Amino acid sequence: MDERTVDIYEHGASFFAEHRRASDPERARAFARSIPAGALRLDLGCGAGHYLPLLGSPVLAADAAPAMVAEARRHGAGGTEPLGVACDFEALPFRRGAFAGVWACKCLQHVPAERLPLTLARVHHLIRVGGVLDVTVFAGDDGTTGCGISGTDFPDDELPGRLFTWWRPEDLGRLLVGAGFDLESVLVGGGKRDDLLRLSARRSRSLPDTVGRGMRLLVCGLNPSIYAADAGVGFARPGNRFWPAALAAGLVSVNRDPDAALRQDGIGFTDLVKRATVGAAELADDEYRAGLERVEHLVQWLQPGTICFVGLAGWRAAVDRRAEPGVQPEPLGGVPVYVMPSTSGLNARTSLGELTEHLRAAAWLADRS
Repeated sequence: MDERTVDIYEHGASFFAEHRRASDPERARAFARSIPAGALRLDLGCGAGHYLPLLGSPVLAADAAPAMVAEARRHGAGGTEPLGVACDFEALPFRRGAFAGVWACKCLQHVPAERLPLTLARVHHLIRVGGVLDVTVFAGDDGTTGCGISGTDFPDDELPGRLFTWWRPEDLGRLLVGAGFDLESVLVGGGKRDDLLRLSARRSRSLPDTVGRGMRLLVCGLNPSIYAADAGVGFARPGNRFWPAALAAGLVSVNRDPDAALRQDGIGFTDLVKRATVGAAELADDEYRAGLERVEHLVQWLQPGTICFVGLAGWRAAVDRRAEPGVQPEPLGGVPVYVMPSTSGLNARTSLGELTEHLRAAAWLADRS
């Protein structure tokens, strides 16, 4: 989260405690009703804690500003003092599947746009399958094709200097799908303000995108296997040769660790289709085509050096039925495209050495571009 914004909240905690109230109490109560009784829920970006009494219990309050957490603990929830944690939204310190739901009201808008996909991946990690995510941010559109508009010039800001990111519904919706969520509702306006964007989604049995600005190469699989979705790592099934080939090609430096691949090596990961299946044969051509539209927007926004599609089936279904492995004649979102055979163990016709050479060629194309 933007450090200057956190500092402003740290020094303005008492102001928020005194002058702010829950702006959408009915939505908060509906969120509480959607969580199974006795299941833990998280108030992410809890601020001074005005929503805590409305979210049900047990509830944990988390905010990037320790002074805000202290205010939230004083407000309490259900007559008790809630647990509170001060933490960075981009490095959430909770175990996988710890929460049945996350309430994120006007907090993720303080994450710079290009860093939100990875933040949403962290949120996906800590919600159990089927759990609820409720997000509220400010809606905005500057007429460009960018995914988010960040700035500190919020009109009439009583605490000036805070970083805000405004989102269009379609852009934030795509990011949530890419983060492994199924959208349930999208609402712009309503209530006391017409500039708010509210989205409700459920955590699917899927993998979140691991992407960011400045990627050397974006790897795009066909879709997660059930095994990979449950493991939390793409290409995780025993016998899949992606990670051995990527290590041999010098593409990644740590085995089976997409976070390290992005952070240390500039390698990002996404999938054409986010729905997890036992095998890619269960996917329909329409799913590939719809997925390609989402991936194209992602590529156009983040501009990796190259995108490498692992598995010919998706590219052939969505773009060119006669495509062959290698560099493709047309870019995607202004970025060169490399298509390679599947790394699945079922593809016995392609050796580990050949897969390694394909990844080397994709990396060479990325560096050249």
